[in-house]
Amino acid sequence: MLASRARAAGALAAAVALLLAVATPAQAHNYLVASTPEAGSTITEAPETFSVTTNEALLDLSGGGSGFAIEVTDAAGLYYGDGCVSIVDSTVSTGASLGDAGDYRMLWQLVSADGHTVSGEIDFTWAPSANAATSAGSSTPPNCGGEAAAAQESTTAPVNRSDANLSDVLWIGSAIAAVLVAGLVTLFVATRRRKA
Repeated sequence: MLASRARAAGALAAAVALLLAVATPAQAHNYLVASTPEAGSTITEAPETFSVTTNEALLDLSGGGSGFAIEVTDAAGLYYGDGCVSIVDSTVSTGASLGDAGDYRMLWQLVSADGHTVSGEIDFTWAPSANAATSAGSSTPPNCGGEAAAAQESTTAPVNRSDANLSDVLWIGSAIAAVLVAGLVTLFVATRRRKA
């Protein structure tokens, strides 16, 4: 009786260890630590760049920023910026430009150190002084180098907020852990029957 309880406790410990091993990588994605502009801020001067900084270095295997993007839009849906991204350590940035005063949204996408895509959005308000330089927005996303927007869509992944859905990753990890626990229980029962 004591031996069977010890085996059951061992199986439970192994199941918990497997569950933690599966869940831990899901939490290893980079996360936002700073941005320019900051979420919910009101800016009166245009920054040199729009940027997002995360807790770890970013993964740019191609060296060309594939999988990275920053898009800035106004309330009317017009795009601003040059579409070129720069990745340095834990920061991705793009050249900044803004149009008329109002509410803006910065969508960002990056490749985390663990190889997964992470994305989000930052809302801010632009309240320029009367003599501030403004730009005309574009109805299509800016494309680094000035190529047609259609060419950009075929070579650069668009910003997709669903890529960073942590609950989906945890759900999949939990399902894998459940299958592993079921396998351990089956193995435990089969071993016990052989001994009996």
